[in-house]
Amino acid sequence: MHVNRRQFLRRSIAAALGGVSLYSAAGSLRLMAASLGAQRASALAGYKALVCVFLFGGNDSFNTVVPVSGQARTDYLASRGALAQTANLNPLTPLDAGPTNYALHASMPEMAALFNAGRAGIVANVGSLLYPITSAQYHAGTVPSPPQLFSHVDQQAQWQTSRPDDANALGWGGRVADLLHTTNSGQVPMNITLSGNNAFQRGAVVTPYGMDPRGVGRMSYQDNGDECWIAGSCSDYGAATQALNQAAYDALIAPGAQVNALERAYAGATSHSIANYQLLDTALGANAPSWTTPFPDSDLGGQLQMVARLISARGALGMNRQIFFVSTGNYDTHTNQLDDQNGNLAELSQAIKAFYDATVQMGVANAVTSFTASDFGRSLAANASGTDHGWGGHHFVLGGSVQGGRFYGTLPSLAPNGNPDDTGWGQIIPTIAVDQYAATLARWLGVPDTGAGGIADILPNLGRFASADLGFMT
Repeated sequence: MHVNRRQFLRRSIAAALGGVSLYSAAGSLRLMAASLGAQRASALAGYKALVCVFLFGGNDSFNTVVPVSGQARTDYLASRGALAQTANLNPLTPLDAGPTNYALHASMPEMAALFNAGRAGIVANVGSLLYPITSAQYHAGTVPSPPQLFSHVDQQAQWQTSRPDDANALGWGGRVADLLHTTNSGQVPMNITLSGNNAFQRGAVVTPYGMDPRGVGRMSYQDNGDECWIAGSCSDYGAATQALNQAAYDALIAPGAQVNALERAYAGATSHSIANYQLLDTALGANAPSWTTPFPDSDLGGQLQMVARLISARGALGMNRQIFFVSTGNYDTHTNQLDDQNGNLAELSQAIKAFYDATVQMGVANAVTSFTASDFGRSLAANASGTDHGWGGHHFVLGGSVQGGRFYGTLPSLAPNGNPDDTGWGQIIPTIAVDQYAATLARWLGVPDTGAGGIADILPNLGRFASADLGFMT
């Protein structure tokens, strides 16, 4: 792919200042981050990473985690009708006293094997919440519920920020990075996205570095045609032309060569971006393992393969803590859900398995935790060949430090009528807040329980909920 100057800046501006915003008003966060780095360096020894796998569109988790017997199965069949999953389901065998009558979708044998081996857990009925809320309270309006429920863009933002009460909130992954980035010694930002801009990684101090799953993008003036992502896709300028182009552009961005503040900021941003991608390009070139489990040839597989490559280069990049963002789409299944979900969940299961195996191969399985997130669940009731927007849904967490082979939270009723967990229109009310899900992951990554820069600073609404730790991390 040929990258021109405008494309390059659009992709790289997030990392332009080495991941640290010089113009942020969040001075207190800067001070907390510096204090954290000085006081807790020994407690944060060793490498850890979180990988957010966002399923854009709203995954139908009720056809992902499926009851196979008992009253739950009877209710499921009555609610789902022609969409009900009936064949080739993958049985789940909990390692504790959890429910034994559930299975995963037929397209997810890899994820079921990870669960049964104790490497993946299922967090039940998670969603955006302001307070714990019942169906009666929701209908009476006596407890506030998040605004713009069932809206894609709003619920994506609320999942990624954990702040339904603040439309301008930073991402919870960004807020974590604001407090932990000082544990890294390198200049590449702690947060790296393989799937473009996202609210999840947006911080006050740290801004994410965006890159393509195929590698580090170059500006056209630095490319002589032999270092393109796709062979033959770039023009061959020749060495002499490239040298002239590079000399001219380097002169434009050289310190002190600009007239006004805007030009200086633009030049500084570009210079920092170039420095970052040169570091990444060198580190990735020197750390290119061959994977014992091949990654699938899919969009998500490519993103997770690059995450694995970046983790393999963590030493060269001076990384102690990292947060990655990958995503896939096509989960808004109003129609054709059976066929679309077959492909969606197969892609997810295969890519997740290959990525987990890569962490085992690198010896960092206990240090890397992946988790799914999505706009919302789908409606319990079927809509001809699909489902409508819902609210609560089930999610996967996996890695060597996950207390896997277990369900966390309460599986909701699937009854078509008189359902105590239903808003009345088929949307299941969450019983676990995004705040609790995020807090459990943030604590494992190294955010302290109390004090300045603690969990309460990251997730100010967490105290409204019964548990601040769901217990799925060791």
